Amino acid sequence: MEGTVGGGAKLSAGFVVLPDTAVGREIRELVPFTNATVLLHASGRPWLVGVWPREHVMTASAGPVRLAVIGQCPVSAEQFEGLATRITRLSDVDQVVASLLGSCYVVASVDGQVRFQGSVSGLRRVFHTRINGVAVAADRADVLAAMTGAGVDEETLAMRLACGVQLPYPANARSTWSGISTLAPENYLLWNHDRTQQVRWWHPPELDRSLREGAVAVRDTLATVLHRRPPDKGRLSADLSGGIDSTSLCFLAARHTPYLLTFRWGEAESGNDDAAYADHALQLLDRAEHLVIPQSELPEIFADPDVPACGDEPLALTRATARIRHNARLLARHGSRRHVAGHGGDELFSPMHGYLYPLLRRHPLTALGHLRAHCALRRWSLWSTLAELAHPGTFATWWRTQADQLTEPRPSLRRPVLGWGLGSMRAPSWVTAKGIESAREILRCTAEHAQPLAEDLAMHQMLLLVRSNTADYRLLAQMYGESGVELDMPYLDDRVLEATLRVLPHEHAGPWRYKPLLVDAMHGIVPDRILGRSTKGEFGEDIRRGMRRNLSAILEMFADSALADRGLIDPGELRAQLSVPQPDNTTTQALENLLGCETWLRTATSHSIGTAPSEI
Repeated sequence: MEGTVGGGAKLSAGFVVLPDTAVGREIRELVPFTNATVLLHASGRPWLVGVWPREHVMTASAGPVRLAVIGQCPVSAEQFEGLATRITRLSDVDQVVASLLGSCYVVASVDGQVRFQGSVSGLRRVFHTRINGVAVAADRADVLAAMTGAGVDEETLAMRLACGVQLPYPANARSTWSGISTLAPENYLLWNHDRTQQVRWWHPPELDRSLREGAVAVRDTLATVLHRRPPDKGRLSADLSGGIDSTSLCFLAARHTPYLLTFRWGEAESGNDDAAYADHALQLLDRAEHLVIPQSELPEIFADPDVPACGDEPLALTRATARIRHNARLLARHGSRRHVAGHGGDELFSPMHGYLYPLLRRHPLTALGHLRAHCALRRWSLWSTLAELAHPGTFATWWRTQADQLTEPRPSLRRPVLGWGLGSMRAPSWVTAKGIESAREILRCTAEHAQPLAEDLAMHQMLLLVRSNTADYRLLAQMYGESGVELDMPYLDDRVLEATLRVLPHEHAGPWRYKPLLVDAMHGIVPDRILGRSTKGEFGEDIRRGMRRNLSAILEMFADSALADRGLIDPGELRAQLSVPQPDNTTTQALENLLGCETWLRTATSHSIGTAPSEI
């Protein structure tokens, strides 16, 4: 039940949504899956075509209505059938969506109209294009590229190279496949017979909850989504690093999963105290089975640098791809079919400092107290920080500034991030002038069209951070899927995200406590020793060791670079930069992103193999 695209790269799952029109039958033949499942509109025309584990898809029908959710959605088949019966017109789907927990795609077909949407976080991303004048959408960009014969969007690839992991949403959502577009998470795609439009379905919630109220809502929502979605077959496993994010999910999952499998890998850094906190949790999770993999049994960081992470889009976080694939296969051998991870915890529960701007205007005395504490803890300059808070600029101005300063020296790491972005973007020295100019052009274009994700700067920053990082998290999930393991990230569920967004930002973003919203939510569930932790694991030695042992393989790979062939990077400058001591991790981060772009380009430009779906 696999298909191939881009030089034979396997697709373990994916699907295409087709309109309820006669042309849909013709387009269906272009879908590049072998032995695909085909679900039909009430008219008998093809609606959903793809490959997926049966437990990932739930469908219901009621007269002319067809309804499907694809992903993680804790609802019973009987309840879902009841939801379908409530739909008489497409607008009724709004109430259905509001009642669903989890992180999933929603697809509905009603009397010739079709609605397709992803998740608020951007983890379930929707890609779309036009084939023979007809709009077609999918959950993966490479599937649509295989259907259309799309080539590489070189300008977008250059932007990815120049801006790297600092590139935020919406620029990082721009597809590197030419002619393939990405739907904004707050919109759904609507086919009204032969016409197509994008319709907004989600707006940021009101800031109307105290820390105490928010903690109750976060705890109840997390507990519900974990309790109601165990795997239909196999075991549930969960990361147990020792940090508060993963440990909280382990204790919640263990309450209703007697045979939980916890997983962690050993650290190379002797000063990393993750192990002590993880061991404390292991003693209390006495019904679970615990899998701890020592460093000696793990692939090195940056191992197998020429192996592509995925063919969908370039992955910016590539240093541990060999390790991730190894661990996914190991979990599968131990019977895991769903693996719970704490991705999204930092984004939700460690808000950025932009909350100071609206707080200064609404509650100036409270804001000054926060500001003085931040300046003392983080060694900010009080007067320069106040000056930046007085003039935060606009979202468009921020993007134009990034374009203008792309090759400027990197600003101080102690400079606070108080405006509309996520910090300053700076291009690595190995990106050529051609690549820099292409990147600048797109950044300036983004400035002309991008709008803040929320009127409140604090809420905008949180949404910006979440949507920026889910671009990579969805690709990590694809790597787990190659081994038959579904990566579950409950913190990025829509209802969990909304519960967090409603909390007054200054009450859980202050300088005095570490992740107070999550700590208060987990009080009485997670041991106090772990909730009181104020340190964070250090993995610098893992990275340094991996770089030392794999540097020659990396340099050999770029001796014959596809990016250099297009004039986007200078291999000589890359070799020079990697051959000298590194004062910080900025070069390593840029290298990760570079590897993701290089391996993706090699896969994307190799020959495509498309096969038509089989009849069912």
